[in-house]
Amino acid sequence: MRRTSAGVLAGLSLAVGLAGCSGSRTPVQAAPAPAATPAATASPAAANRPAANPADVAFMSGMIHHHRQAVLIAGWAPSHGASEAIQRLCERIVVGQGDEIDLLSRWLEDHGLPVPAPDTAMMLGATSHAGMNHGAMGPGAMDHSQMPGMLSAAELKALDAARGPAFDRLFLEDMIKHHKGALVMVDQLFGSQGGGQDEDVFRLASNVYADQSTEIGRMQKMLDALPSPSH
Repeated sequence: MRRTSAGVLAGLSLAVGLAGCSGSRTPVQAAPAPAATPAATASPAAANRPAANPADVAFMSGMIHHHRQAVLIAGWAPSHGASEAIQRLCERIVVGQGDEIDLLSRWLEDHGLPVPAPDTAMMLGATSHAGMNHGAMGPGAMDHSQMPGMLSAAELKALDAARGPAFDRLFLEDMIKHHKGALVMVDQLFGSQGGGQDEDVFRLASNVYADQSTEIGRMQKMLDALPSPSH
């Protein structure tokens, strides 16, 4: 029987309360995956697996791009004069979401599907992907420039130009938005026909929901504690 979004999210409420930071949960150990793995070189075991659900493929591929943008901007903290607290937060984001990128990539490889290669224009919020090979994304792939929470080129430019306390405030605002987008993606997965029935997909999506919900709460407290910006 197909899981419903409401049923899954109800079950996640306990997980949200128990979850740690995004870097503290890695549900499945996986070796680092290469940047791009064509289906032709996938593990022979993939041939014995049932065809992957298109909603699962779209989620796993899309979350790789989503996490890559988060890792990108979190990596700016040291060079942009971020406070020690923000730098520690960014270190957790880089490690935690980097680990999840490995898990997402391994699932695609195990199903004989290509792992999306890094797309700098996409991570930087570009809305035009004329040179992008959408066919390489596999079945069910989405337009990643329209994914919930992805920062636009203008938003990223403003963040990159900020320094010190201004960077801290803007980073927290942007990353809260980014994390909330990931929650929407999980909702969309579990609301799709057959989405999340694969146990690995269900476990990883559940962890994303729990971890990022918890981290949103932490970041909101950090944001509320910042001094009011001077005018």
